[in-house]
Amino acid sequence: MRAVVCTAYGPPDVLRLEERATPICGKHEVRIRVRATAVTSSDCYVRGLALSPGYRILARLVLGWSAPRQPVLGMVLSGEVDAIGQEVRSLAVGDQVFGMDKDRFGTYAQHVCWPEDGLLVRRPAGITDEEAAAIPYGGLLASHLLRKAGVRSGAAVLVYGASGAVGTSAVQLARHLGAEVTAVCSGANADLVASLGASRVIDYTREEFTQQAGRYDAVLDAVGKRRSAAALKGVRRVLAPGGSCVSIDDGAPSLRREDLVLLGTLAAEGGIRAVIDRTYTLDQIVEAHRYVDGGHKRGNVVIRVP
Repeated sequence: MRAVVCTAYGPPDVLRLEERATPICGKHEVRIRVRATAVTSSDCYVRGLALSPGYRILARLVLGWSAPRQPVLGMVLSGEVDAIGQEVRSLAVGDQVFGMDKDRFGTYAQHVCWPEDGLLVRRPAGITDEEAAAIPYGGLLASHLLRKAGVRSGAAVLVYGASGAVGTSAVQLARHLGAEVTAVCSGANADLVASLGASRVIDYTREEFTQQAGRYDAVLDAVGKRRSAAALKGVRRVLAPGGSCVSIDDGAPSLRREDLVLLGTLAAEGGIRAVIDRTYTLDQIVEAHRYVDGGHKRGNVVIRVP
């Protein structure tokens, strides 16, 4: 099979397309013919080891010292089950599936083996492989943020970093829950996030949301503290009594299978939409990583796997 291998930690050029053996699934695993994946910010952090010195050493111990032990990166997919282990009961050959595995990686390839009981569910017929690949990363992390913040109908919610993969999902899911959403992003992305359900958009290049008059029951940091720390320094000034600020960097996220099922249903029914900025093919993975490294993608960057 064709796969993209990360040969070392570093810039996008460390990625190489090569031929590798097609994996054989274990007894509780399914093998998926990958049709589409996505380049997430987490993929880029792993590839570039873009962490503080202390965390970089810890990451090398966990991931591999000079290069990732699992050389094929990628944690989200949409595709078709083409083989199953002897103990698999919930999925069958021919099932169209989508999902995410933040520990195994492996989706920058034509085939990958994942456990049947992981974050892997059937793909609804109403969405394409490209749309399905764009849903899990941002959708599952946004679901975690909303749950952790206790967002309910009628809540006033601010999403910082509203135009990225997590942010575009958070805006839509908060509106689905019945919240009133204020989005913080660049002015260039204001129309996009407004179309997703934000009732107010603050251009962070022109004004600081912590200096505005609004009060919020929840402030959701969808970009992580490396980029949000300065902007969120005065966040207490805009929190309503009992309000909270939660970040995707606050501990290990709780990602749930039932959230993935709901995300697929909402996408198929038009309740949310997958936001895709650009689409590349597997042999354009270096270019795709360069684009994501730039930090200005809108929603998701999807990779077709021919």
